[in-house]
Formats: sequence, C-alpha cells, structure tokens
Amino acid sequence: MLRSLSLTSRLTLFFTLLSAAIVLGLGVIFLVASERHFIDLDDIVLQDKQRLVGELLARSSSTQDAQVRLKEALDHHHGLYVLIKDVHGRVFFESDDFNLPDAAALPEPGSTPKSLRWSSRERAYHGLAQWSKSNHGESTEMLILVAIDTEHHTHFMAQLQHTLALYAVLATLASGFAGWFAAHQGMAPLRAMKSRASVVSGQQLNQRMQVEAVPIEMADLANELNHMLDRLQQDFQRLSDFSSDLAHELRTPISNLLTQTQVALSNRRDADTYRDILASNAEEFQRLARMVSDMLFLAKTERGLQLPSKELFSAEQEAQALLDFYEAVAEEKNVRMSLHGSGNILGDRLMFRRAVSNLLSNALRHTKMAGEVCIEISDTENSTQVSVENTGDGIDPKIMPRLFDRFYRADPSRAQPDSDGTGLGLAITRAIVEAHGGKIEVSSAQGRTRFTLEFRKVSLT
Repeated sequence: MLRSLSLTSRLTLFFTLLSAAIVLGLGVIFLVASERHFIDLDDIVLQDKQRLVGELLARSSSTQDAQVRLKEALDHHHGLYVLIKDVHGRVFFESDDFNLPDAAALPEPGSTPKSLRWSSRERAYHGLAQWSKSNHGESTEMLILVAIDTEHHTHFMAQLQHTLALYAVLATLASGFAGWFAAHQGMAPLRAMKSRASVVSGQQLNQRMQVEAVPIEMADLANELNHMLDRLQQDFQRLSDFSSDLAHELRTPISNLLTQTQVALSNRRDADTYRDILASNAEEFQRLARMVSDMLFLAKTERGLQLPSKELFSAEQEAQALLDFYEAVAEEKNVRMSLHGSGNILGDRLMFRRAVSNLLSNALRHTKMAGEVCIEISDTENSTQVSVENTGDGIDPKIMPRLFDRFYRADPSRAQPDSDGTGLGLAITRAIVEAHGGKIEVSSAQGRTRFTLEFRKVSLT
C-alpha cells in the first residue's frame, strides 16, 4: 500500500500523522492537567468548608442554634452539601436534596479524613468526610461530610474535550495541507529534473540539469545525472562515428567484390581469368573476415574484456619472437631492428603478442628505407614498460588524440589496396593494454615516433 504512494503523498501522510500525534498528545496532557487542577481546587474548597462547618458548630450554643447557623450558611453556598451524624448513625444535620454516598465508603470513627467521589441520580459529587469532636448531642464525636456538586466541572471538561477534539481535527487537516504544500514545493526541483530528462533522446542529448537551481541536497544528484548524460552523449557520438566508419570501411571491399563479380559474369572467360578473379575476391573476403573479427574483439572490450588466461611470461622473449617474424619485411626495406632490456608481465601471452605486433607492423609500414625500429623494455618496481620506436616522418600533435580511434588513419592516402590495415590496430592495442590494467602513450618528435605500453605489476582478476 505504502509503496504505491508517491513521495509527496508519503511525506504528507507522515507529516499529518506526526502532527496528529503531537496535537493529540498535547490535548491529552492538557485534559489530564485540567482535571488534576479541578480536583486540587475542590480539595481546597472542601477543606475550607470543613473548617467553616467546624467553626459554626463550635460557636453554636445548642443543637437548634447549630442547625439554624448551618442552614443560613448553606443558603449562601450553592452546590454545597453537608451531612453531620454521630457514631450511632443519628443525623444531626443534612442538606436538602443531598444524594448520600454508600455508607461503606464513609470513614470509621477515629480514622483520618477521607476524600470521596461518587455519582448518584446523574449527579457527580466530590466530598471530604472527617470525624471531629462535638459539643452537641449525646455523642462525643460526629462525622462531618462536606460535598460539592461537580456538575459544572464535568460540563466544563466535556466542552473542553469537544473544543480540543475540534481543534485537533482542524490542526491535523491544516498540518496535512501544510505538509503537502511543503512536500509539493520541495519536490519541484525533482519535477523539473524529470521534465528535462523526459526530452532526452538519441537526437537530443544536450539537455543538462540546472545544478544552481536545485537545493543543496539535490545538487549531487543533478551533478551525477549531468555526468551520466555527458557519458551517454560521448558514447552515442562514438557509436554514431563507429557506425559511419564501419559503413565506409565495408563499402570499399563489398564494392570491389560486387564490381569484379559483375565484370566476370558479363562475358565468358578462361579458367585462369576466373582463377585470378576468385583469388582477388578471396583477399577481399579475408580482409572482411579480419575486420569482423577485430570488431567483435573491440565489442567485447566495451563490455569489459576478461583475459582468456593469465601467466607470468618474459616480455623480452615474446618481443624477440616478433622481431624474428618481421625480419623478412625489415630486410626488404633495409630497416634495422633491435631489442633492449627485459622484464616480466602477468597477463595473456597471445594478447600481448597481438598488441606489440600491431605496433611493429605500423612502425615497419611508416619507417623509410634504411630506417630503424627499436623495442625497449624497462622493468620498474610498479610496472613493466614496452616501447616501440621508429624513425620516419613525425605525427602531427593535433591528430595524436585520435590515433586510437577506430578506423582512424593519420594519412587517408595510406588506405591503399596494397596495405592490409583496417584502421583498427591501435584501437585493439589500447583495448588489450587496458584489459591488463595498463595504459598506452605516444610521442613524436625530431623524426622519431614512440609508442609505450605500461603493464602494472598487480594481480589481475
């Protein structure tokens, strides 16, 4: 039930119940205090009337004189009743229309004064009974019962209860409305944030929450939502760029395949010609397959790539194996290759090879004739760094931030048919290094370009 209510309704309900509890609690305390106050006042009045009756009896010269004096005194005190009797139960004086209490409730001779409260014939009495010495009659002690009618007190308390009940209802309703208004106004920033969030879409990701217009308690939430929208906008932009780049990259090999196939089908040709066309198509298919494989690999990194296996291996041995593999390419361009340093890496051996192989392939591709490619391995306390450096034309600092973007090429003219690059090598290298908990950096100056892979010495999970 409570879960189905809005936050404003919950706050209103809580505030209303709290206000009702406070008002009712104060009302009960006030009623109890008022009742206690009336009882204390009645006790004071009864004690005073007891002394008055005692003085009248003491000043009386006879029984008849005492009765006359008491009669005259009671005529001036409306609602005051007196009963006087001896130990034998003989009534010495009794007020008219006085509803006596139960005889068992009266105190015994010689006992202390006793306060009495009783009701009779729709009347409520508060009395004080006391045995005192007497100079009249045959008995030496008489019971003096002085009582007052508490009807006006009862009527006042009933009216007070009615007034307090009405006030409690009105105060609770007013507090509930005030609570609803406060909660509604307090939720206004959230409603504003909701209205802004409702217009966010794939075509409109530039909406942001106004941090300065919300209370301090909601500023952190607004900031986090803005950060989230920034990340979404960046990811959406990358996705849009990736889709465009992917369509562009796939268009060329597909167009080549379609053109060659249509040309081959346009006329009858000999077997050698068909064989050449199929060989060319096979190369394009291989390029497409490699591109799809690379894209699947990068898609896994977006969801958090888990290393297939972890082992401690020598970076020097793996780098030397790669140099041996590319030795033929280096000799063809008369490029000198060298390896310096050593160190161990905890991670996946094959993925490490792929990352360094991508850097070596790029270095050899962009190194001029008789140039140099060098691999340096440095082992520190916290990390192992593997750097691949080559000579040749430097990289423009303006394009360095985009080097690791998918399908990005620093020089579009390099996208030639004789190149097997797809523009994904550096993106894959960065993904591999980040999967190992490391980072990749690039620098280019004075005709030397250097890529550095840093692998931290931590236990990977």
